[in-house]
Amino acid sequence: MRAAMHENEPLESDAGGQEPVFAGDTLVHVVRQYKPSIGGLEDFVASLAARQQGRFKRIRIVTCDEVFRGAGGKLPAHEVIDGIEIERLPYFGSPRYPMSPRILSAIRDADLVHVHAVDFFFDALAFAAPFHGKPMVATTHGGFFHSQDYRLLKQIWFRTVTRLTANRYSAVACCSQSDYEKFSEIAPSKVRLIENGVDLGKFGDCGSRVPRRSLVTIGRLAINKRVDLLLDAMADLNARDDNWTLDIIGTPFDWSAEDVTRMIAARGLTEKVHLHIGPSDAQIRDILARNSLFVSASAYEGFGIALIEAMSAGLMPVVQRNAAFSAFAARHEGISLCDFTDPPTTARLIEKAHAALVKAPAAVRAQVMAVADTYSWAGTAQRYEDLYRDVTGR
Repeated sequence: MRAAMHENEPLESDAGGQEPVFAGDTLVHVVRQYKPSIGGLEDFVASLAARQQGRFKRIRIVTCDEVFRGAGGKLPAHEVIDGIEIERLPYFGSPRYPMSPRILSAIRDADLVHVHAVDFFFDALAFAAPFHGKPMVATTHGGFFHSQDYRLLKQIWFRTVTRLTANRYSAVACCSQSDYEKFSEIAPSKVRLIENGVDLGKFGDCGSRVPRRSLVTIGRLAINKRVDLLLDAMADLNARDDNWTLDIIGTPFDWSAEDVTRMIAARGLTEKVHLHIGPSDAQIRDILARNSLFVSASAYEGFGIALIEAMSAGLMPVVQRNAAFSAFAARHEGISLCDFTDPPTTARLIEKAHAALVKAPAAVRAQVMAVADTYSWAGTAQRYEDLYRDVTGR
C-alpha cells in the first residue's frame, strides 16, 4: 500500500502509553502569511499544525491580518480554521518584511515558539530573546534568497544580522539541502536538516494515465517563479507542435492575473495556456487529471513542495536547474533538469521527457510516485517533535 494512504497517522506514542510530553504546553507557530492565503509556506504550517493536534494543550498560529497583494481587506483578529486557533496582528512595511510590534504580546503564553521563514518575526523574536525567555526554533523556508533583487544587500544582511539572530535560536531547521549548506555558513551549531513533509494524499495518483502533450505548473505568480520564461518555452513548443497545452495554477503576488494574461496573449498562446487563480484542491485535482508533465521555471526554491505534490500525482517533472531542484535530482531519478533561459533547448527536453513517458507510461508514473512517497508527512512531523524534545530537554 502506498505511503500516501497513511498521511493522517498520529505521531509515535510516548513511552509506556503515557500522555504526550507536551500535553500541558502551548505551542505558537509564527508565520507572516496563513490561511486564507495560499502558498507553500501556508500549506507547510497548516499541515504541521494539523499533525500536532493532541500533542499539545494548545496550538496557535500568529500571523499578519491581511493577505498580501489580496483585495479582501483586514481579516478577523481571531479565528479558528480546521481546529487551529489563529491570531492575526496588524503590520506595516513591506510584505517581504512585515513589521508588527505586537508580536511579543502574542507569544506571552507560549511554552515553545516555532518561527517560519527569515523575516521581521525571525529577527525581532531573536533580538528580544533575553526579555521573553521563550525556547525558540525556526524553519528556514528558503531564507530570503528567492530572487536576485538586492543580492549584495541580502548577502551583507545574511552575514551580519541573520548570523546574529540565527544563533539566538535553540535550533534552525533547514527544509532543503541547499538551505542547510547556506545556513551552516553562519550558524553551524544550530542547523538541522529536516526536509519538508508533503501531503501526498491531496493529489495522490490523480494525474493522467494516458500520456498527453499537456503541462502544468503550480505556484505563486512571483517573479522568482519565472512564468515569463515558462511561456517562452511554451511558445517554442507550439511552434514545433501546436498540440501542446499549459495550465498555470497560482495566486497573484508580484504579478497579477491581468499581468500574466497579457504575457500569454503577447506570445499568441491564448488558446493554449489556461490560467487558474486560487482554485480549490478538488479543482486542482481535476486540472492535474488532464496533465502528464509538471514544469517549473523557478529561479529559486526553498524546497519545492509543488514538485513533490506533482510527482505524487504521477506527473513527470521538467524543472529549472536551480539549487534545490538540482540537489533533489541528484538523489532521485525521473527528474529532468533544464535551463528555461534557453527556450529552444528546453522545448526539446520537454519533448524528450514526453517521448520517454509514451514508451512506458505506467512505469514512469510508478517511479515518480515512489519518489514522492519518501516525503510523507508522518516522518517529518516526528522529526520536528524530536527537535522540540531536544531543545526543551524533555
